[in-house]
Amino acid sequence: MRNILMATAAIMVATGGLAYAQTPAAPSQGQLAAPYGAGPANFNNNNAWGIANTPSGGAAAGPLSTIYAPNVDAVPAPGTIVIRLNGRVEADVAGTFSTLNTGKGTPTTANPSGTGYKLNPVGVGSYARLYPGFDGLAANGLRYGAVAEIRENFYAGTTGTTNGGSFGAVASPSGNISAQTLWVRAAFTYLASDQVGIVRLGQGAGVLSLLDNGIFTSQLWDAGVGNLNGGGIGALGPSGAQPPFVWIDQAAADVANNKIVYLSPQYYGFDAGVQYAPSEGNALQNSAGASPLQSATCNQAGANCISVTSGNDATRFYNQVGAGVRYQQLFGAVDFKAYGFAETAQKENLTTGQYFTPAQLRAGVAGASTTNIRYDNLAFYKAGTAITFANFTFAFDYIGGAVNAQSTLKPTGAPNLNAILPGLTYANGPITAGIEFGDIWSQGAAQLTGATQRHEYEFAFGGAYKLAPGVQLVAEYQYAYRHQNGYNFNTAAINQGTVDAQSQQLLFATVLTW
Repeated sequence: MRNILMATAAIMVATGGLAYAQTPAAPSQGQLAAPYGAGPANFNNNNAWGIANTPSGGAAAGPLSTIYAPNVDAVPAPGTIVIRLNGRVEADVAGTFSTLNTGKGTPTTANPSGTGYKLNPVGVGSYARLYPGFDGLAANGLRYGAVAEIRENFYAGTTGTTNGGSFGAVASPSGNISAQTLWVRAAFTYLASDQVGIVRLGQGAGVLSLLDNGIFTSQLWDAGVGNLNGGGIGALGPSGAQPPFVWIDQAAADVANNKIVYLSPQYYGFDAGVQYAPSEGNALQNSAGASPLQSATCNQAGANCISVTSGNDATRFYNQVGAGVRYQQLFGAVDFKAYGFAETAQKENLTTGQYFTPAQLRAGVAGASTTNIRYDNLAFYKAGTAITFANFTFAFDYIGGAVNAQSTLKPTGAPNLNAILPGLTYANGPITAGIEFGDIWSQGAAQLTGATQRHEYEFAFGGAYKLAPGVQLVAEYQYAYRHQNGYNFNTAAINQGTVDAQSQQLLFATVLTW
């Protein structure tokens, strides 16, 4: 049985749109009174159903798959468009305790212990996001639209600028206001047909994030605070305290470069997608002018051109290609989902200088750096499954192959990445709760290739409670551990002994969406 344009319905489980067919308020007042809708719609693709259910869609799929009531999201009638401006404001209170809370440097005569700065473990954070976009339906059945995601940039906190300049001296609290900026995380257009599928063009999620809206990677239990994917410890703690989210789904590594993405309709429970990205960024960066926030112009092929295929940076990849397939079906009282995905990309050739070996880099040979050792082409594979029964969803996700950390090239001679992410989520009425565990084996520090590899593990548990339409309260605990022989996580350097990183955090948050 074929459903119409179901390839992206699962995405709307987590990111459904907010639009209403009703008489608007006075435009001059800039106000609109309406029942609460589905919340932010940063991945909306004008689903022909006009609902946020997954293709399986039945009661056995559980609230993770039927999280909103049918017809919450407005779909344009033929010859009309639906305009959306969704938003999100989150405020957090967290206690973060890690081995990086006390800074440790190289011991000196004046400071034999090397101990320096110390962090207050208690922190309060907040941010705002906006999701403008529109969806249209032509009289001939063509579906089309555009989506943008606007996020907040933060001041360094000390004297300096938002582009990385920081001198360590404390700034006035008033500087936190004027120095914050807005930036674009996603900006893409799409054309769609119920019979053919969807083509998305621009800066936006790849096939991997579109096949997994967070169910396979157990990301739906904390109201989008982020859990292991850059939230909690990664957002409010020292940057070295949490392992990278190597599974990539919903992370910036799968979203931020410009690409062409095709998603098929669904047939007998199966749908598929393919993507192509010529570079790691936006082709407009090839001609970007110099400014306080940009490098010098790309006058001719050179280091500052995003699309170069040869030059001085062996860590860069280009011609990124990925493809995946997903299966979703109900079997009585059990909802079953599974997917598989593979991605590859070519490496930049080093032509402006010589290659060095990791051993030379460890020995401190002049000119040797992580940008001029040899790397392999990017080539990884992923698979996941999710089974829902009686409001419980057990999910398991795996990634492996020639990749290091989060979607970066693996040094030649380094072991392949292997990482698992099992999780259990419970969703019933206003309550969502979950627990997940991540275990990662990777090369880690490129300069230690051939000597040691990195092992990291982390887990998180907690949940969210829907206090009112658009209002969720979140409580969450996280723990993370990072180890690599010969690497110092306090100083992010080798040849300073082995210093592991351990961290834990207890977080409370309020999340408001519209």
